[in-house]
Amino acid sequence: MPVNLAIPTPEQLLPVKGISLGIASAGIKKAERKDLLVIKLGDKAKVAGVFTLNRFCAAPVILAKAHLACGQPIKALLVNTGNANAGTGDDGLARARRTCSELAAQLGCSAEQILPYSTGVIMEPLPVDKLVAGLPAAVADLKENNWFDAAQAIMTTDIQPKAVSKQVVIDGVSVTVTGIAKGSGMIHPNMATMLGYVATDAAVGQAALDAMVRHAADHSFNCITVDGDTSTNDSFMLIASGEAALAEIGDVASAQYTALRDAVTEVAAQLAQAIVRDGEGATKFMTIRVEGGISREECRQVGYAIAHSPLVKTAFFASDPNLGRILAAIGYAGIADLDVAKIRLYLGDVLVAENGGRSPAYREEDGARVMKEAEILVRVELNRGVADATLWTCDFSYDYVRINAEYRS
Repeated sequence: MPVNLAIPTPEQLLPVKGISLGIASAGIKKAERKDLLVIKLGDKAKVAGVFTLNRFCAAPVILAKAHLACGQPIKALLVNTGNANAGTGDDGLARARRTCSELAAQLGCSAEQILPYSTGVIMEPLPVDKLVAGLPAAVADLKENNWFDAAQAIMTTDIQPKAVSKQVVIDGVSVTVTGIAKGSGMIHPNMATMLGYVATDAAVGQAALDAMVRHAADHSFNCITVDGDTSTNDSFMLIASGEAALAEIGDVASAQYTALRDAVTEVAAQLAQAIVRDGEGATKFMTIRVEGGISREECRQVGYAIAHSPLVKTAFFASDPNLGRILAAIGYAGIADLDVAKIRLYLGDVLVAENGGRSPAYREEDGARVMKEAEILVRVELNRGVADATLWTCDFSYDYVRINAEYRS
């Protein structure tokens, strides 16, 4: 089961004025399951996004980026689960284009005003006829308070839906931020299989929205890893509907921008952490905090070396304080001039290592006590600068192997 992750209720998810969502069961992979989502945008809406850097990126990613670059107002996002439409070549692009054209015809806009997204099995042809047949039902279902069902409709191996809402007051106006995400395995976003959609009713200028989505991604989805695999389909989209009674936010140096950026980032961070908590077979949720680096990127480099290590992750699953594995990961992180004598390693409140080796005060029973917890903090002090970074990961259990061995069955 997911690690300390509560299932959101429909009542907790606040509608965003100017954004409506419709869900259908198209039978793309399994009959009678929600697998198709249409997100329809109002006339004032602006959209920004970041995408996977995997060179084998999926056909819908290629098309979504191209449609964003056209400069036309985006009218809808179209998401299917059950099939990634990745590794499908020109045929995959043709199928993705057809889905955009078919939805555009129903909404009365051009195909370039539709952004497509897919998630599921790679290298299998998208069953486009099933998807198209499901579109009328999804369009008929469009409503503003459909966020919970939308979160369900984009799941693949996820055990439970992931959705978060938040309100923030800016210049006396209550602004809403609501988001959904999916992801459980093949998780190591490098934005810019995970999908994230966050919407706000604030009005935001395009340049400011582009900056905001990059900041939110860098402090949320780009800080997580389940297995170190960057998906072919990763996409994180931010939508500003412009329906709140608030002047457009365009200055990235303004207090209004910072307030909204921080609210969006908080929602994105909660969604990102929910992905890790629901990691395939996860039993432990680990926060990796690296402090005292020369740069944030250097801290992230060390953090990811720890978070990616199968030996570290299996030790946490077993609650085995074989913590030399963490030191080894720090050592191979790729920092050539790292002085290991300056490093301190903490497991929760326990000082494990200092001065190049085991701390004289460390007792294995103390390490075992911390590792039995469901949520664990690993803190590394590099003592070579003032930068820091925080990442989130989970352990590797027997179920991770079982889930991925049976993924296509």
